[in-house]
Amino acid sequence: MGMIKNTFKTTILLAGLGGLMILIGQALGGGTGAAIGLFLGVAMSFGSYWFSDRLALAASKAKPVDAQSAPELYRMVQDLTQRSNLPMPRLFIIPSAQPNAFATGRNPEHSAVAVTEGILQTMDKQELMGVLAHELAHVKHRDILISSVASAIGMAVMFAARMAMFGAMFGGVGGRDDRDGGGGVIGALAMIILAPIAAMLIQMAISRSREFEADRGGAEMMGSGEPLARALEKLEAASKRAPMNVHPAMAQAFIVNPLTGRNRPAFASLFSTHPATQERIARLRDWRP
Repeated sequence: MGMIKNTFKTTILLAGLGGLMILIGQALGGGTGAAIGLFLGVAMSFGSYWFSDRLALAASKAKPVDAQSAPELYRMVQDLTQRSNLPMPRLFIIPSAQPNAFATGRNPEHSAVAVTEGILQTMDKQELMGVLAHELAHVKHRDILISSVASAIGMAVMFAARMAMFGAMFGGVGGRDDRDGGGGVIGALAMIILAPIAAMLIQMAISRSREFEADRGGAEMMGSGEPLARALEKLEAASKRAPMNVHPAMAQAFIVNPLTGRNRPAFASLFSTHPATQERIARLRDWRP
């Protein structure tokens, strides 16, 4: 039931992003603008989907490993993939002291799991397997595709809004005249300003929903939520002590936000790519097979 609810929520949120892309396109130029907006969203989504693994691994400076260079890590992932009937992903180690991990790739057959040097030194075997199970759940649920589409549409909304703002500065909103009256111009300007904010909020909500679902999937693979719950406690504490040196655009890929360095006000959760770690831990400890 929880999986159906989260999948439905993700579908609605993605549809909302697509609708924003079309609306901002209309602000640029009516029906033609809407078509351009839709084309931009689709084109950017495809590019993000196809190259997400290479971009993420290069950005994190991840180094490939195999059964010879990282035998214990390889055996853990192999065990989990066999349990969940998944193909073996490519494995990478990130040269960072902060314990963290992420999965990437356009589908289960072209996936990769990357872990930091810090997580290998911090976690016991069960905790590390809990983290790996979480990342493999992302792969199984094709969350990399979902986040790529959401990110690409969000970027397209931002791009379209900036183009509309440029049009407003030079010859009216989207190049349109004022025959609809001042209300039309004000409405278009409001769309230009508010659409990127709405797109960002929807994108963050999608990311948080998929993290909860990956936690649940990881608990199912392990047969218990406790190993991942303990791992999240360690990961959260470590991320606050030493934020990781990664590009902000990469932050949502990791199991916990690698840039968290201080306490945030409650409203900041709306702008977060990750749910509150304490809520994730509580749900994991309440989980039953």
